[in-house]
Amino acid sequence: MPADTTPDHAVPMVQVQDVTVAHGDRLVLQRLNFDVQRGEIFFILGTSGSGKSSLLRDMIGLQPPARGQVLIEGRDLYEGDEETQQRLRRRFGVMFQAGALWSAMTVGENLMLPMQMFTPMTRAQREERARHKLAQVGLKSVFEQMPASLSGGMRKRVALARALALDPPLLFLDEPGSGLDPLNAARLDALILQLRGELGTTVVMITHDIDSALGIGDRLLFLDENEHTMTALDTPQALLRSGPARVQEFLQRGRQRTHHSPVDRAGQQVEA
Repeated sequence: MPADTTPDHAVPMVQVQDVTVAHGDRLVLQRLNFDVQRGEIFFILGTSGSGKSSLLRDMIGLQPPARGQVLIEGRDLYEGDEETQQRLRRRFGVMFQAGALWSAMTVGENLMLPMQMFTPMTRAQREERARHKLAQVGLKSVFEQMPASLSGGMRKRVALARALALDPPLLFLDEPGSGLDPLNAARLDALILQLRGELGTTVVMITHDIDSALGIGDRLLFLDENEHTMTALDTPQALLRSGPARVQEFLQRGRQRTHHSPVDRAGQQVEA
């Protein structure tokens, strides 16, 4: 019998406990301890080379930490047999930086693939859900289109819809605004807020985008490439007011444009 993976709602959605991230003998990060609460929009920031993407790989099951544990809803992501691990990993969706859409498949086929692999749904049921997910991200008319025919912003939203295909309570987003112009990046932020508001989704976002972090983040975690660890964890307002000097400087660079962003924390839907 596989281990029970029924979530315990009394525990945080994600727990990173005494984690060390390494590539072979090269230390990337160490002494990482933080939780992500249910319904939270949690940002992981840092300069290039600070280990954000490496940490993400550990958090989504692509590589185990060199030390420590990653817990999803109280359960070790790397513990148990293959079936148990797969059931746990289906509790979250991942949107990769470049979208990672299958170019030879239509948009609809991209969304239906995880349903085909992991659910007993019929073709008609898969199509109905895929169209619903596209409607959630404001793209209900692109089901039959190929990814190459879409704009960069639209491909990002399709990738987000695919990450939502199995209705996961947790999303990991890797640089979702990368390569987008400011208006489309703001629209994507509004969409993330809307999904959190409507579905209660917990979001962990890896980004360089200070505007997005200040605009929609509940808490921000900073990684320091020199110390190989986390140096700050708090709300955007607290870090702007009294965070470490380097963190305040990092945030201030994007503050002016953020304050004029069309996104507000109400997550108002914006058409693209």
